[in-house]
Amino acid sequence: MSNKKDTPREYEKPRTNEMAIEFDGHPGNEAFARVAVAAFCTQLNPTLEEVADLKTALSEAITNAIIHGYEGEIHKIRVECKIEKNTISVTVIDKGKGIENIEEAMQPMFTTKPEMDRSGMGFVFMEAFMDQVQVESHPGEGTAVHMKKVIGG
Repeated sequence: MSNKKDTPREYEKPRTNEMAIEFDGHPGNEAFARVAVAAFCTQLNPTLEEVADLKTALSEAITNAIIHGYEGEIHKIRVECKIEKNTISVTVIDKGKGIENIEEAMQPMFTTKPEMDRSGMGFVFMEAFMDQVQVESHPGEGTAVHMKKVIGG
């Protein structure tokens, strides 16, 4: 028998971590999603600017789902987050009407809702604040906006 006490191993930070939230596509829930994703990201020790960038891009994606995907009706929005090393990936998924022409929709100033004073800058902001943005969409089935940001890079 050994008299040596087992020494606890130092906590090792996981290489990956994931979380997902689903909520009603109500404008008031946008703030909830922003806070939840920002809190999840804190394990990467981001700067305030990096958190602000992430929250702004997320806000634009959620707003697009509410206004364009669901056209103001209340349906579910899902946000999936994954941390791999120093990169956070965020995907915003809706089951709304989808985007007919993704390339056109991603052009600056393009909007399908000019009567609502929409600026058509949502995707432009997402691309400006994130390192990578990809959009998958199928008319009548919904849209997934995949975004990545390197933290501390």
